[in-house]
Amino acid sequence: MISLHQLRCFLATFEHGSFTAAAAELGLAQPSISEQVRLLEQGLDAPLFDRVGRGLVPTEAARALRPHAERALTAVAEAGQAVASVRDVLEGTIRFGVFGTARVYLGSALVADVLREHPRVRLELIGQHSTEVLTDLRHGRLEAAVIALPIADEGLQVQPLMRDEVVYVSADPQRVRKPVTATELAAAPLVLSEASWGNEDSTRRQIARAVQSVGGTLRPRIEVEDIETALEVAALGLADTVTARGLLHGLGDRLSPVLRWASLRPRIYDEFAVVFRQGATLSPASRMVVTLAAARMRAIGAAAAGR
Repeated sequence: MISLHQLRCFLATFEHGSFTAAAAELGLAQPSISEQVRLLEQGLDAPLFDRVGRGLVPTEAARALRPHAERALTAVAEAGQAVASVRDVLEGTIRFGVFGTARVYLGSALVADVLREHPRVRLELIGQHSTEVLTDLRHGRLEAAVIALPIADEGLQVQPLMRDEVVYVSADPQRVRKPVTATELAAAPLVLSEASWGNEDSTRRQIARAVQSVGGTLRPRIEVEDIETALEVAALGLADTVTARGLLHGLGDRLSPVLRWASLRPRIYDEFAVVFRQGATLSPASRMVVTLAAARMRAIGAAAAGR
């Protein structure tokens, strides 16, 4: 039976034309090299070298064997690299960018998905808002991210992921008995999230455009940082809010039972995408998280649409 060790000894001998030089390259004793070549010749039932003076000259059989031996050792090296890549996923650190409300869409569920498949990995989910995540991505601090569209995409590869309908939410059933028009939205008492990001927030920009289309100006009564607080304020009847159906679905039992919602007219959608630098090849770790995050978000989007 031919072994990889025999092929290594053969190739070193072929290259140097000497058992002694081959032994020096491989860090082995000269008799060990000659013995491995002898065993290889025996296994192939063909001589591989002729002795000429103090050197060795490859036979035609050796010349025929050489490319096959090289390919065999290359394949083994590539197999080792593939295993190392998997090991990096299993044991390395993954830094993945997420937008602020991704904690509702993904959050602990994504963490559970990753650790279920790779329990020894170290996971970092980075980001409070798509704007800062994009900055980290452009500066190389992140390999990939899930963000809200639209973005300035120069130098970036954008793979659309899902869209989620934005709805009007209120504790007053009368306010959501029918779709809410832009005129009604302009006059509504609103509590909006993403206070620090203001009009950089994609949802807010869309709401502002809808209000402006009927001659109004978006001036929320209350501004808070996170959507959970906005929904709690709405549940108290102090103001109404606007958010995506997927977020409402993702909150599940944490959402107050007094809240109801209705579509906007015209409809508005939040859109999300996976983003990475143009021309970049994602590591196995990042590809794994992208796959799991995409599956999780699409499932929430489909469930929310069905609901």
